Amino acid sequence: MQKYRYLLLRRIVQIGLLALYVLGNYTSFKILQGNLSSSLVFGVIPLSDPYAILQLLCAGGIVGANALVGALLILLFYGLLVGRAYCAYVCPINLVTDFASFLRRILGLEALGNLIYLKNSLRYVLLILGLLLSFLFGIAAFEAISPIAMLHRGIIFGLGFGFLSVLVVFLLDLFVAKGAFCGHICPLGAFYSLISRFAILKVKYDLESCTHCMECKKICPQKQVLGIIGKENGTINSGECTRCGRCIEVCGDNALSFNLLDLLKEKR
Repeated sequence: MQKYRYLLLRRIVQIGLLALYVLGNYTSFKILQGNLSSSLVFGVIPLSDPYAILQLLCAGGIVGANALVGALLILLFYGLLVGRAYCAYVCPINLVTDFASFLRRILGLEALGNLIYLKNSLRYVLLILGLLLSFLFGIAAFEAISPIAMLHRGIIFGLGFGFLSVLVVFLLDLFVAKGAFCGHICPLGAFYSLISRFAILKVKYDLESCTHCMECKKICPQKQVLGIIGKENGTINSGECTRCGRCIEVCGDNALSFNLLDLLKEKR
Protein backbone atom coordinates (compact mmCIF):
# COMPACT_ATOMS: atom_id res chain seq x y z
CA MET A 1 0.00 0.00 0.00
CA GLN A 2 2.89 2.35 0.83
CA LYS A 3 4.20 1.86 -2.70
CA TYR A 4 0.98 3.22 -4.21
CA ARG A 5 0.14 5.93 -1.69
CA TYR A 6 0.38 8.85 -4.12
CA LEU A 7 -1.37 6.93 -6.88
CA LEU A 8 -4.26 6.27 -4.50
CA LEU A 9 -4.28 9.91 -3.42
CA ARG A 10 -4.41 11.06 -7.04
CA ARG A 11 -7.30 8.74 -7.85
CA ILE A 12 -9.22 9.83 -4.75
CA VAL A 13 -8.77 13.50 -5.66
CA GLN A 14 -9.58 13.03 -9.36
CA ILE A 15 -12.70 10.90 -8.81
CA GLY A 16 -13.73 12.94 -5.77
CA LEU A 17 -13.64 16.18 -7.78
CA LEU A 18 -15.66 14.62 -10.59
CA ALA A 19 -18.24 13.44 -8.04
CA LEU A 20 -18.44 16.90 -6.47
CA TYR A 21 -19.02 18.50 -9.87
CA VAL A 22 -21.79 16.02 -10.70
CA LEU A 23 -23.43 16.56 -7.31
CA GLY A 24 -23.01 20.32 -7.57
CA ASN A 25 -24.67 20.50 -10.96
CA TYR A 26 -27.56 18.12 -10.29
CA THR A 27 -28.30 18.17 -6.56
CA SER A 28 -28.49 20.63 -3.68
CA PHE A 29 -25.03 19.48 -2.52
CA LYS A 30 -23.27 22.43 -4.12
CA ILE A 31 -19.62 22.40 -3.08
CA LEU A 32 -18.49 22.62 -6.73
CA GLN A 33 -20.58 23.88 -9.64
CA GLY A 34 -19.72 24.33 -13.30
CA ASN A 35 -16.71 22.64 -14.89
CA LEU A 36 -12.92 22.93 -14.99
CA SER A 37 -13.10 26.00 -17.24
CA SER A 38 -15.33 27.97 -14.90
CA SER A 39 -16.47 26.92 -11.43
CA LEU A 40 -18.01 28.19 -8.23
CA VAL A 41 -16.96 26.85 -4.83
CA PHE A 42 -19.80 26.89 -2.28
CA GLY A 43 -21.69 29.07 -4.76
CA VAL A 44 -19.45 32.03 -3.93
CA ILE A 45 -15.74 31.61 -4.75
CA PRO A 46 -15.02 31.75 -8.51
CA LEU A 47 -12.39 29.55 -10.14
CA SER A 48 -11.39 29.88 -13.79
CA ASP A 49 -8.93 28.19 -16.13
CA PRO A 50 -6.27 30.90 -16.70
CA TYR A 51 -5.33 29.57 -20.13
CA ALA A 52 -8.99 29.61 -21.20
CA ILE A 53 -9.24 33.21 -19.99
CA LEU A 54 -6.11 34.13 -21.99
CA GLN A 55 -7.68 32.61 -25.09
CA LEU A 56 -10.89 34.59 -24.55
CA LEU A 57 -8.93 37.81 -24.12
CA CYS A 58 -6.96 37.10 -27.31
CA ALA A 59 -10.25 36.41 -29.09
CA GLY A 60 -11.48 39.88 -28.10
CA GLY A 61 -14.02 38.61 -25.62
CA ILE A 62 -15.20 40.58 -22.62
CA VAL A 63 -14.21 38.74 -19.46
CA GLY A 64 -16.08 39.47 -16.25
CA ALA A 65 -14.44 40.39 -12.97
CA ASN A 66 -15.42 37.06 -11.39
CA ALA A 67 -13.68 35.12 -14.15
CA LEU A 68 -10.52 37.22 -13.77
CA VAL A 69 -10.52 36.75 -9.99
CA GLY A 70 -11.03 33.01 -10.48
CA ALA A 71 -8.09 32.83 -12.90
CA LEU A 72 -5.90 34.76 -10.45
CA LEU A 73 -6.77 32.36 -7.61
CA ILE A 74 -5.80 29.36 -9.75
CA LEU A 75 -2.56 31.05 -10.82
CA LEU A 76 -1.59 31.75 -7.23
CA PHE A 77 -2.51 28.25 -6.01
CA TYR A 78 -0.54 26.36 -8.65
CA GLY A 79 2.16 28.96 -9.34
CA LEU A 80 3.11 29.51 -5.69
CA LEU A 81 2.08 26.34 -3.88
CA VAL A 82 1.68 23.01 -5.68
CA GLY A 83 3.18 23.56 -9.12
CA ARG A 84 1.95 21.51 -12.05
CA ALA A 85 -0.06 19.21 -9.77
CA TYR A 86 -3.16 20.05 -11.83
CA CYS A 87 -2.00 17.59 -14.48
CA ALA A 88 -1.57 14.68 -12.04
CA TYR A 89 -4.34 15.29 -9.50
CA VAL A 90 -7.14 17.20 -11.24
CA CYS A 91 -7.11 16.71 -15.01
CA PRO A 92 -9.47 13.83 -15.97
CA ILE A 93 -7.42 13.02 -19.08
CA ASN A 94 -4.72 11.78 -16.69
CA LEU A 95 -6.98 8.79 -15.96
CA VAL A 96 -7.03 7.97 -19.68
CA THR A 97 -3.30 8.45 -20.31
CA ASP A 98 -2.30 6.53 -17.17
CA PHE A 99 -4.46 3.61 -18.33
CA ALA A 100 -2.81 3.75 -21.77
CA SER A 101 0.63 3.74 -20.09
CA PHE A 102 -0.39 0.74 -17.97
CA LEU A 103 -1.51 -1.16 -21.08
CA ARG A 104 1.75 -0.29 -22.87
CA ARG A 105 3.66 -1.99 -20.06
CA ILE A 106 1.57 -5.14 -19.74
CA LEU A 107 1.24 -5.62 -23.52
CA GLY A 108 4.97 -5.21 -24.04
CA LEU A 109 4.56 -2.13 -26.24
CA GLU A 110 6.99 -0.22 -24.06
CA ALA A 111 9.89 -2.29 -25.41
CA LEU A 112 9.03 -1.28 -28.98
CA GLY A 113 9.64 2.39 -28.22
CA ASN A 114 7.78 5.28 -29.84
CA LEU A 115 6.48 5.21 -33.41
CA ILE A 116 7.04 8.98 -33.69
CA TYR A 117 9.58 11.12 -31.88
CA LEU A 118 7.84 14.09 -30.27
CA LYS A 119 9.80 16.97 -28.78
CA ASN A 120 8.85 18.30 -25.35
CA SER A 121 8.92 21.79 -26.86
CA LEU A 122 5.99 20.94 -29.16
CA ARG A 123 3.43 21.68 -26.44
CA TYR A 124 4.88 25.18 -25.96
CA VAL A 125 4.53 25.82 -29.69
CA LEU A 126 0.89 24.66 -29.45
CA LEU A 127 0.40 26.90 -26.41
CA ILE A 128 1.34 29.97 -28.47
CA LEU A 129 -0.56 28.65 -31.50
CA GLY A 130 -3.72 28.35 -29.40
CA LEU A 131 -3.48 32.03 -28.48
CA LEU A 132 -2.74 33.09 -32.07
CA LEU A 133 -5.66 31.10 -33.46
CA SER A 134 -7.91 32.56 -30.77
CA PHE A 135 -6.88 36.04 -31.94
CA LEU A 136 -7.34 35.23 -35.63
CA PHE A 137 -10.70 33.45 -35.43
CA GLY A 138 -12.28 35.18 -32.43
CA ILE A 139 -12.86 31.99 -30.43
CA ALA A 140 -11.06 30.22 -27.59
CA ALA A 141 -9.25 27.90 -30.01
CA PHE A 142 -7.89 25.15 -27.76
CA GLU A 143 -10.90 25.29 -25.47
CA ALA A 144 -13.11 24.48 -28.47
CA ILE A 145 -11.27 21.21 -29.20
CA SER A 146 -9.76 20.38 -25.80
CA PRO A 147 -10.10 16.68 -24.90
CA ILE A 148 -9.80 17.76 -21.25
CA ALA A 149 -12.84 20.02 -21.46
CA MET A 150 -14.77 17.51 -23.57
CA LEU A 151 -14.14 14.65 -21.15
CA HIS A 152 -14.92 16.68 -18.04
CA ARG A 153 -18.10 18.17 -19.48
CA GLY A 154 -18.98 14.80 -20.95
CA ILE A 155 -18.80 13.07 -17.56
CA ILE A 156 -20.97 15.78 -16.01
CA PHE A 157 -23.40 16.58 -18.82
CA GLY A 158 -23.15 13.56 -21.19
CA LEU A 159 -20.18 12.50 -23.32
CA GLY A 160 -21.55 12.77 -26.89
CA PHE A 161 -18.94 13.26 -29.61
CA GLY A 162 -16.32 14.17 -26.99
CA PHE A 163 -15.73 10.42 -26.76
CA LEU A 164 -13.87 10.56 -30.08
CA SER A 165 -11.30 13.11 -28.89
CA VAL A 166 -10.69 11.08 -25.73
CA LEU A 167 -10.27 7.93 -27.84
CA VAL A 168 -7.69 9.72 -30.01
CA VAL A 169 -5.68 10.68 -26.90
CA PHE A 170 -5.84 7.10 -25.61
CA LEU A 171 -4.68 5.61 -28.93
CA LEU A 172 -1.88 8.19 -29.25
CA ASP A 173 -0.53 7.29 -25.82
CA LEU A 174 -0.97 3.56 -26.34
CA PHE A 175 0.45 3.09 -29.85
CA VAL A 176 2.28 6.24 -30.97
CA ALA A 177 4.38 7.49 -28.03
CA LYS A 178 4.52 7.15 -24.27
CA GLY A 179 2.96 10.22 -22.68
CA ALA A 180 2.21 11.65 -26.13
CA PHE A 181 -0.60 13.99 -25.12
CA CYS A 182 0.35 15.13 -21.62
CA GLY A 183 4.10 15.12 -22.20
CA HIS A 184 4.33 16.55 -25.71
CA ILE A 185 1.05 17.95 -27.04
CA CYS A 186 -1.18 19.47 -24.34
CA PRO A 187 -0.86 23.29 -24.27
CA LEU A 188 -2.58 23.44 -20.89
CA GLY A 189 0.19 21.29 -19.42
CA ALA A 190 2.70 23.67 -21.02
CA PHE A 191 0.95 26.62 -19.39
CA TYR A 192 1.13 25.06 -15.92
CA SER A 193 4.78 24.15 -16.54
CA LEU A 194 5.58 27.81 -17.20
CA ILE A 195 3.99 29.08 -14.00
CA SER A 196 5.18 26.25 -11.73
CA ARG A 197 8.95 26.61 -11.52
CA PHE A 198 8.93 28.57 -8.27
CA ALA A 199 6.12 26.70 -6.50
CA ILE A 200 6.85 25.63 -2.91
CA LEU A 201 6.03 21.93 -3.32
CA LYS A 202 8.99 20.10 -4.87
CA VAL A 203 10.59 16.66 -4.90
CA LYS A 204 13.80 16.50 -2.85
CA TYR A 205 16.71 14.20 -3.80
CA ASP A 206 19.36 12.78 -1.44
CA LEU A 207 22.39 11.55 -3.41
CA GLU A 208 23.94 9.75 -0.42
CA SER A 209 20.92 7.45 -0.06
CA CYS A 210 20.67 6.66 -3.77
CA THR A 211 21.92 3.32 -5.16
CA HIS A 212 21.46 4.51 -8.78
CA CYS A 213 18.85 1.90 -9.71
CA MET A 214 17.14 4.54 -11.89
CA GLU A 215 13.66 3.14 -11.19
CA CYS A 216 12.53 6.75 -10.76
CA LYS A 217 13.50 7.61 -14.33
CA LYS A 218 11.76 4.51 -15.67
CA ILE A 219 8.43 5.44 -14.07
CA CYS A 220 8.51 9.25 -14.32
CA PRO A 221 6.10 10.61 -16.99
CA GLN A 222 8.42 13.63 -17.38
CA LYS A 223 11.82 11.99 -16.92
CA GLN A 224 13.70 15.00 -18.28
CA VAL A 225 13.03 16.74 -14.94
CA LEU A 226 15.18 14.20 -13.06
CA GLY A 227 18.47 15.54 -14.35
CA ILE A 228 20.12 15.68 -10.90
CA ILE A 229 19.56 11.97 -10.17
CA GLY A 230 22.91 10.29 -9.61
CA LYS A 231 24.77 13.62 -9.74
CA GLU A 232 24.01 15.91 -6.81
CA ASN A 233 21.72 16.61 -3.86
CA GLY A 234 18.93 19.06 -4.45
CA THR A 235 15.33 19.55 -5.44
CA ILE A 236 13.57 19.00 -8.76
CA ASN A 237 13.10 22.61 -9.83
CA SER A 238 11.65 22.10 -13.29
CA GLY A 239 8.13 23.43 -13.75
CA GLU A 240 7.43 20.36 -15.89
CA CYS A 241 7.37 18.10 -12.80
CA THR A 242 3.73 17.13 -12.15
CA ARG A 243 4.33 16.30 -8.46
CA CYS A 244 2.65 12.95 -9.11
CA GLY A 245 4.90 11.18 -6.58
CA ARG A 246 5.62 8.17 -8.81
CA CYS A 247 9.38 8.55 -8.39
CA ILE A 248 8.99 8.64 -4.59
CA GLU A 249 6.83 5.51 -4.60
CA VAL A 250 9.26 3.36 -6.58
CA CYS A 251 12.40 4.55 -4.80
CA GLY A 252 13.48 1.69 -2.53
CA ASP A 253 16.32 3.82 -1.13
CA ASN A 254 14.10 6.59 0.27
CA ALA A 255 16.30 9.00 -1.68
CA LEU A 256 13.30 10.94 -2.95
CA SER A 257 10.62 12.74 -0.97
CA PHE A 258 8.43 15.82 -1.04
CA ASN A 259 10.12 18.77 0.64
CA LEU A 260 7.20 20.01 2.77
CA LEU A 261 8.48 18.46 5.99
CA ASP A 262 11.77 20.29 5.54
CA LEU A 263 9.94 23.55 5.00
CA LEU A 264 7.91 23.03 8.18
CA LYS A 265 11.08 22.30 10.16
CA GLU A 266 12.71 25.49 8.86
CA LYS A 267 9.71 27.55 9.96
CA ARG A 268 9.88 26.07 13.44
